[in-house]
Amino acid sequence: MSELVTGEAVALELRPARLPSRALAVLLDLVAAMAVYVAVTIVLVTSTASLDEAAQTALSIATFVLVLVGAPVAVETLSHGRSLGKMACGLRVVRDDGGPIRFRHALVRGLIGVIEILMTFGVVACVASFVSARGRRLGDVFAGTLVVRERIPVTRTGFVPPPPPWLAGRFSGLDLSAVPDGLWLAVRQYLTRMQQLDPQVGRSMAERLASDLAERTGAPVPQGVPPAAYLAAVVQERQAREARRAFGGDAARAAMPAVVPATHGPEASTEARGGAPAAYGPHGGAPDVVSEPSAVERPPESPAGPAGERPGTGFVPPA
Repeated sequence: MSELVTGEAVALELRPARLPSRALAVLLDLVAAMAVYVAVTIVLVTSTASLDEAAQTALSIATFVLVLVGAPVAVETLSHGRSLGKMACGLRVVRDDGGPIRFRHALVRGLIGVIEILMTFGVVACVASFVSARGRRLGDVFAGTLVVRERIPVTRTGFVPPPPPWLAGRFSGLDLSAVPDGLWLAVRQYLTRMQQLDPQVGRSMAERLASDLAERTGAPVPQGVPPAAYLAAVVQERQAREARRAFGGDAARAAMPAVVPATHGPEASTEARGGAPAAYGPHGGAPDVVSEPSAVERPPESPAGPAGERPGTGFVPPA
């Protein structure tokens, strides 16, 4: 099954659309466009009955081009790749890199679609979709676009634990373009199941995956970082980049887990004081990171008394 790589466990996890769903979306778009075309033609015929035959022919051609070519291009441009039929089928047109399409992408798809869909009754588009590995027609190939599914069937997937807060943003400079999709899938499968593995097996798997990932990125695993925490942090960085590419900074920030604020006292969590969460312990492939205690553990202060009077200490001198 071919997947568009846009990050795991993110709303951007999109997959190329299949031919039946694309055909249904195109059919709905054609039905809507033809209904509009017939209505506009009736109005034009009624209102231009006094014109000569050449003027009526020119208006008919202009109406055909505007309604069956210009309108779909405008709709896809303004809706960022979602026509009426695609919205009904849960599809969207995106660029090859996963970003939203622009006017030039929609224009190329619309112009070539006249030939491969309208003039050949969709035969050329179907053949091109069968040949293409991602189900792209000729308009998608020349425009550099891809039709993907927005609504993914809900499946039971394991929970991917977030990386420690002290690793947030540490791998923002990594080059992730050379990492293959199979390695990303293997990393995610390990993170979702590492608590179910034997400690020794989980440790060896984390070390091997971290080594492969570091080799692909060209940067070694930092010293003192557990391999499992390293894997989770790099996956989080990938998610943030894909969200930032498609939706901007707000989505990237939403994809980042909230950092637990630091607290004082014995109830402070390990993550709040800079340590790795428990999920990256024995199964993480490296010993736990021991957090350093805070320099001063301050007892809770008692409320101040009246002005000019020191608060009581609770100490009673002996008699």
